[in-house]
Amino acid sequence: METTFVVPLWVDLVAVGVGALQGALFAGRLKERRIDLLGVALIGVVVGLGGGLLRDILLNELPVAMRTNWFLLVAVGAALLGMLLQRLFNRLNALIIALDAVTIGLFAAIGTSKALLVVGVPEIPAIFVGIVSAVGGSILRDVSLNLPIALMHVGSLYAVAAGAGTVLLVALWSFDVDIVIASIACAVVTTVIRLGSVRYGWSLPEQRAIGSWRVWRRA
Repeated sequence: METTFVVPLWVDLVAVGVGALQGALFAGRLKERRIDLLGVALIGVVVGLGGGLLRDILLNELPVAMRTNWFLLVAVGAALLGMLLQRLFNRLNALIIALDAVTIGLFAAIGTSKALLVVGVPEIPAIFVGIVSAVGGSILRDVSLNLPIALMHVGSLYAVAAGAGTVLLVALWSFDVDIVIASIACAVVTTVIRLGSVRYGWSLPEQRAIGSWRVWRRA
């Protein structure tokens, strides 16, 4: 265990800021829900900080967002920016999807790296922590908005993308690849798979009853 490893503050803040911006943009587009400005800002903060909070709870640590003023300030500022530029971003749907994918990749890399090198958990739990960190914000977002959880629907590949990235990170780290390089690879792979699922329709098979498996296989 390398207890001297520290995730750079700016990397954590970038992940929080991108997540908060994406969350505010997502909430602002739900016109039928009639969410007020405070609600949009809160959803942005939830998405920006949610993954990190769940990660630190799993690792039995004081949430990093509670150790400095910067996390809440960045999350609130990014959420407000998302609200101010809502009309602009409404015409840039691809950007919202890209921000969502980048957020997943960043949190997957940060969560897994911290679990491995700061807390020293084994490889499999570290992968689990990374996945929870990656998808935690979107889960809390959907629960807060009373929406079906996107993670559980065909075509999202949220957890699959994060899982592939975190497994790659752990594998590279096991072969003594520098953790920074492994983390970058994790973020890139996670982002590419998530974007691929949107662009090319990649998905896992839809759940089918065991008794109908033969019929599904022939279909």
